[in-house]
Parts: sequence; C-alpha cells; structure tokens
Amino acid sequence: MRVLIFGASGSAGGGVLQACLDSTHVTHVRTVVRRPLAVTHAKLETVTHGDYADYTAIGSAFAGVDACFWCLGKSSTQVPTEAEYRRLTYDYAMAAAKALRAASPAAVFHFISGKSTRLDSRYMWARVKAETERDLIAAVDAVCWRPGAIDGVPSASEPMLFRIARPLLRILFGPFRSLYVKAGDIGLAMIQATREKMRASVVENAGIRDLADAARLEAGTRQPPRL
Repeated sequence: MRVLIFGASGSAGGGVLQACLDSTHVTHVRTVVRRPLAVTHAKLETVTHGDYADYTAIGSAFAGVDACFWCLGKSSTQVPTEAEYRRLTYDYAMAAAKALRAASPAAVFHFISGKSTRLDSRYMWARVKAETERDLIAAVDAVCWRPGAIDGVPSASEPMLFRIARPLLRILFGPFRSLYVKAGDIGLAMIQATREKMRASVVENAGIRDLADAARLEAGTRQPPRL
C-alpha cells in the first residue's frame, strides 16, 4: 500500500505517520508539507508545497497512491473567523480530494473530522466539518473519522491547553472507547479501512479503536501504538 499524508507534522498526523512507517502493509509514505519533517525513514518521501488550495504544481504527488490520509487542521480557537476556518477545513480538503481523484481514481480519501460533528450543531466548527464530510463523501466516497480526545505527538501547532491537559486526559478519558484515542490508532484504523476497501463512511471514536484492535489482532500483537 502506498499512502499520501497531509498534516504529518501535527499532533494527530504525526501519530498517523508513525503508524504508516511501522506498518508492514505500507510500502511507501509520501507527505505534503510546508516545511521539512524532522522524521527520516527509508519509506518516507517528502513533498514541499505552500498553497493547499491549489495543487497544480504538485499534481504528481497524488499519483500512484492507494490512499490519502488527511490529518491537516486547526482548532477553531486558533482561527479568527469562520471564513478562515472554512478555508482551512473545507476548501483545502476538497481541493486535495479532487486532485486525488484526478491522479489516482481508485484511491480512497480519509478525512479526520471530529466527535459531535453535525450539520445542525450550535457550534460553527461542527457545522463546517459536517459540511466537509457530506461533500467529501458525495464527491469522492470519502471515509470520515470522528475522534474524540486525540492523544498524539506534541506539536507546536496544537492549542497550549491541550498540551498541558494531555496527561490528565489519558487518565480521565483513556478507559472510554467513545471518548479517547491514540493518534497511532487512527493511523492503524485508516490502514485497516483501506485494506478492507471501506468507502463513503463515517467512523466514530469507538469504531476507530475497533479497527485499530482488528489491525493489531491480524498482525498477531496486542501492543498499543507508540503514539
């Protein structure tokens, strides 16, 4: 399996990247980033690009892959306006999904959304993500993932509050399959879903952990991911 990852330097994306590098099912990992990654690996290829609304200059990055793992995003608390949040969340993902469909028609697009995403939500971020889910599924049969609290790689881009609260979240939410997930488990679930040819689906937090457990069981190990 050859995968393309966006957001590999982020908290969730870093865990997804490591899961892909560790997986025997993934033979090649291509990442699109604004700045070089600190990670190096024989399977890893990095493509530097600045404009996530237009991929014309790097169209070849979408070619020859089996899946695209979209892990890019920001908390709504870090974005000043709804228009900007929509651009980062909806516009960027839709542009990438369409580029993937053009270059690798059989590939699947995986979108990290969020728990409690709903079109009729009182929260702006939940409505925007729900619209993104809806339109990605309609356009490219995307698989949309709704994690709760993500325990991932420490990242400069994540909210400071979450970095401080991460150890407490592990204690409070860790036992609850519907509320908490390791970023590495999201990666395992995406790999497993790709292998199972899942399409046009929305997967809640408990489902993410179920798929990750299935991947570990198939691999003959019960060890949790490193991240």
